[in-house]
Amino acid sequence: MTRTLTLPQAVDATAFRLLNDWQRDFPLVPRPFARIAGALGIGEAEVVERYRKLAAEGVLSRIGPVFTPRRLGASALAALAAPPARLEEVAARVSREATINHNYEREHRFNLWFVVTAPSAAELDAVVARIEADTGCAVMVLPLEEEFHIDLGFDLTGAGARRPSHRGASAAQGAGRGGVRRCDASALPEAERRLIASLQGGLPLEAAPFAAVAAAAASDEASVLGQIAHWLDIGFIRRFGAVVRHHELGLDTNAMCVWDVPDAEVSALGRALAAEPAVTLCYRRRRVPPDWPYNLFCMIHGSSREEVLAARGALVERHRMTTLPHAVLFSLRRFKQQGACYLPPKESAAHV
Repeated sequence: MTRTLTLPQAVDATAFRLLNDWQRDFPLVPRPFARIAGALGIGEAEVVERYRKLAAEGVLSRIGPVFTPRRLGASALAALAAPPARLEEVAARVSREATINHNYEREHRFNLWFVVTAPSAAELDAVVARIEADTGCAVMVLPLEEEFHIDLGFDLTGAGARRPSHRGASAAQGAGRGGVRRCDASALPEAERRLIASLQGGLPLEAAPFAAVAAAAASDEASVLGQIAHWLDIGFIRRFGAVVRHHELGLDTNAMCVWDVPDAEVSALGRALAAEPAVTLCYRRRRVPPDWPYNLFCMIHGSSREEVLAARGALVERHRMTTLPHAVLFSLRRFKQQGACYLPPKESAAHV
């Protein structure tokens, strides 16, 4: 199913290419914006200024790495049932944690959903404990068990086609359930921690961004470029490039669609759903009975509720899922959306 995508007026043909064409395979060279400028037939300064404008307008989140889930630190989707009258207060308390990168209200008894990305499993547990203590709300933690499609990329043509990177394809495929090598961010070598701290917020939008990152990380430009390339090749970084904000680009309706699938069937069904153009995220998470019986999750984005429901209905029919227990959780409000913070602010500040 083709998505309807109405782009903001500020996104002209050039801006469209800047956002769409370099979500992957961003040039790992000292002057990347000059390389992009050459491909577009415009000047380097114009490319930098265009990206700055897109960031200021909120359309571009950042240009930088998307680290592969379960390879760095610890992360989990979490939810709680906040009393409706206290929802904004509880959401504000959750958002204050630096390790929370997404925080949404959804249509469900569990009405607040957020992603915790912490340097270690111990810190993730500590974040959850602090939230529970301060809000009085029990937090349901749903760790990732199997990844089918997690990319954070959006094909802005509206077709939803996958645009795989040419780099590290085999490593990314090998980073699935059986081959994961997780490491605590705090246990990495000092030089790598400094680089992650310098990169996690995105590249500075200037002519020689990797030189600026190197200076912040007490390294040199060649070493920074080599380390990023190595991380891509081994699947530690899923992709490196533009990360766009789907809401600001017209995909302002989304639903988390969940099913309770027999364990023997969930992997095959997850892989099938992940191949569908309408599905923007797809993964298996741990059940938490009796409150949460669902183990297969997928996200569907669109420009309207009707579009999302139609896409979901087509998937259900095509994959014979009509008898599976399910739920559809539409997003209602976005309280926080930012890149993952793998190192706490105090450590980031010490290194950059």
